[in-house]
Amino acid sequence: MSASATAAPAPPKVLRVPEHTVEIVSDSGEGAQKCGQIFAAVSAKMGNGVWTVELIPAEIQPPPRVPEGASGNRIRVGENAVTNWGDRTDLVIAFNEQVLLARHRVDALADDALLLIEDKWARSEDPDIVAQWEAALKELSSKHYRIIPVAMEDECLTIVDNPRKGKNMFALGMLARIYGRDMELIKAQIAYAFRKKSEEVYTQNVALLELGFHWAEDNIDIRVEIPTHASDKPLVVMNGNEAIAMGSIASGMELCAMYPITPATSVSHLLSEVFERFGGIVHQAEDEIAAVGVAIGASYAGKVAFTITSGPGMALKTEFLGLAVMTETPLVLVNVQRGGPSTGLPTKVEQSDMLAALYGQTGDSPHIVMAPATIEECFHIMITARRLAETFRTLVMVLSDANLATGVSPYPTPTLDEAWQAAPLDLAPVKEGQKAYGWNKETGLSERIIPGRPGGMFTLTGLAHDDRSKVAYSSDIHQHSSAMRSRKMAVLQSLLVPPTVYGDASGDLLVVGWGSTKGAIEEAVDRARKEGLKVSSLHLRFLSPLEPGLKDIFKRFKKVMTVEINYSDEPDDPYITEENRRRGQLSILLRNATLVDVDCWGRVPGEPLRPMSIVEAIRGRVPRGGAK
Repeated sequence: MSASATAAPAPPKVLRVPEHTVEIVSDSGEGAQKCGQIFAAVSAKMGNGVWTVELIPAEIQPPPRVPEGASGNRIRVGENAVTNWGDRTDLVIAFNEQVLLARHRVDALADDALLLIEDKWARSEDPDIVAQWEAALKELSSKHYRIIPVAMEDECLTIVDNPRKGKNMFALGMLARIYGRDMELIKAQIAYAFRKKSEEVYTQNVALLELGFHWAEDNIDIRVEIPTHASDKPLVVMNGNEAIAMGSIASGMELCAMYPITPATSVSHLLSEVFERFGGIVHQAEDEIAAVGVAIGASYAGKVAFTITSGPGMALKTEFLGLAVMTETPLVLVNVQRGGPSTGLPTKVEQSDMLAALYGQTGDSPHIVMAPATIEECFHIMITARRLAETFRTLVMVLSDANLATGVSPYPTPTLDEAWQAAPLDLAPVKEGQKAYGWNKETGLSERIIPGRPGGMFTLTGLAHDDRSKVAYSSDIHQHSSAMRSRKMAVLQSLLVPPTVYGDASGDLLVVGWGSTKGAIEEAVDRARKEGLKVSSLHLRFLSPLEPGLKDIFKRFKKVMTVEINYSDEPDDPYITEENRRRGQLSILLRNATLVDVDCWGRVPGEPLRPMSIVEAIRGRVPRGGAK
């Protein structure tokens, strides 16, 4: 673009859109995630809907300047509520061209995306780096991207000696100008984000922010306007792990026993800062097995505790989880799922632990399994989990995942209720004749005896036992005690209500999901319905016991299909038949429970599902004009 020396610069082009998606990508350790977190939080506080997804490499410290090392944050900002990360990105700030290639190669970018790239690499004295730059730009030229080189490092060097620790705030300044973000809100968010640092660090970051803002004002000829709507209710902005931590406090739990594991650890990070103010303790055990043992011990003593882990950790906890079921000791376990098997994909999302959660026990071990669908539900599910664990004297598993764990979204500030808290411990003398497992034959429930109650001494055992907790191997006692543990699940299901169908109550296809896929599924259903397809969806929160009425709901649709982030064979894959096809995990569960031929569409891309991919799957099951 050229202009005469005296001509006034053309005014920037203003895009007025209902939503836009941004990515900041860098090498690990350059602060791209912090930049994205602040941008998202400020956007939410200004009245936009927001959903974020952290882009985390598989290695803790991958080599610099390689596509596999791309680290950052993706933020979808909308006029209205945003429930998922969407399809493709509209604007990217990249700290080098290699991490940008990573996003290009997974088809994450819109064909006409605006790409702001650090250009120091084009001017490098190393010919190999220059060659990499030129090859990358050639590869990127296959799309209609608009590429703007930005001398980020040169600009930041005017303020800091190490621009590696300053580019993220410069990038945040550029975003603030392009998207018209409130600079005072950003400065307040910077103060919060760096509250443990010195005043000098804060001042330096603000200077870099303003530098990026003014650079974009002078050099970027596009502005993006997304309408904002102030909420009539106070909002909180947090990710799913933070919501789980806050929910555990609100529920009255007093101990989190854990061993660090990605992507669950940040729950304990937040609790370690605030739990003590509410009488809580964070116990970091020497390993996963010890962590669950400590939690069971605390719960046995009268304080319902929880342990948090991911898939590999849950496998290690298996024997102790069976002990909680057998001894009927209340326990809450949070599993923030990631890709597997074995250590698999530590930083990537997957929903592959459902069957392990349901059936990964020795013997018959009925217990409760729940799954939050939104970040707000991550808060409230902890309250429900604690109450169910105590009421039914059992293990409650909460299946979150990496998408919810790191995703940031606003939701209404909860109004705290004392009823969420545990009741005071009953330390009164035990009634004459009361047994440690005085099972009610109708419900399977029994009154819990807290250690130390006068007259309540009994020997706790993980062996088969009778209602007095005496070891017993007779067939009738084992049959009866097994029936009582199972009966509790039937009682809980009788208290549940059928799930709500999203869309029409009948049609050609019903899409069933669970966990973090809810937003993407419902957006896909909305798009398909606009095309005239008769499709609806249903989302499950309870997996054990299942919510009632599913068979009757399924009968109203010609086809039923699950959508999940776990593996399933395609029917036309080589060697795949109806008999040997491996189906999605929810599909297996629903087929067994309802005897309905539930189809499945499962993918394990290591990232959240995109609505457009789900729409394609729907079209494949329901051709235009209705099911055949």
